[in-house]
Amino acid sequence: MEKIINKEFGGERPLYHTKDLYLENVTIHAGESALKETKNIEAVKCRFEGKYPFWETYGFKVKNCLFTEGARAALWYSTDLVMEDCIVEAPKMFREMQRLKLKNVTLPNALETLWHCKDIEIESVQTEKADYIFMHCENIKINNYKQNGNYSFQYCKNVEIRNSILNTKDAFWNTENVTVYDSEINGEYLAWYSKNLRLVRCKITQTQPLCYCENLILEDCTFGSDADLAFEYSTLQATIKGKVTSVKNPSNGRILADGYGEIILNEDIKQPANCEILTRQA
Repeated sequence: MEKIINKEFGGERPLYHTKDLYLENVTIHAGESALKETKNIEAVKCRFEGKYPFWETYGFKVKNCLFTEGARAALWYSTDLVMEDCIVEAPKMFREMQRLKLKNVTLPNALETLWHCKDIEIESVQTEKADYIFMHCENIKINNYKQNGNYSFQYCKNVEIRNSILNTKDAFWNTENVTVYDSEINGEYLAWYSKNLRLVRCKITQTQPLCYCENLILEDCTFGSDADLAFEYSTLQATIKGKVTSVKNPSNGRILADGYGEIILNEDIKQPANCEILTRQA
């Protein structure tokens, strides 16, 4: 493997179409497509300032690196990425990628990040300004993740999330086969139009959660006092610890909770309109 250490590059395509390359303490200055069409690349303690450094890259490891805001859209159309201990200040990262692993990565400007990607593993990652993150992604496993950003995980399939805090409105819209364990989800209009969503020991806050859901399952979840008007037009099986502020017009299934502030069943309810709403006996 060729080694490049303590060097600086800039301009257009300085390392284009290279393979079997080890970079250490290398700076990529302003320019475009520094490592486009590359294979078997390892970057350690590097700084990326130019646009689109890794496009069409096949098999690469990125560790202890910094992507500045100028390195927009840095990783697209690539496969088999392992990224560890990095800071990514640039938005619009990770598009049309397959088989990517992120560990101990901080993304302070994660706008429109992780779109149309498959086979993703996330461990100990934190994102800020993460509007529209994880759009149209599939086959995702996440643990110890912290997110601040809205409209997340829309149109995703086959997702497993554990031990995470998601501060996000309009999350999980139009998703299929999502399971979330031992996590906190804060944001209104949670998971509308989702299919096969399962929440296990999760805390849910803010208004109108879990409406228009198909085959929704909740196991030992808790609801904040602001999580009102829940389950409208949803089919579900739910066990809830504590009180629910209000339930409105669930269409089918069973809900068991310690109590309800209000149960709203009116002429707008959708058929079959036979959801059991039960109170746990002390």
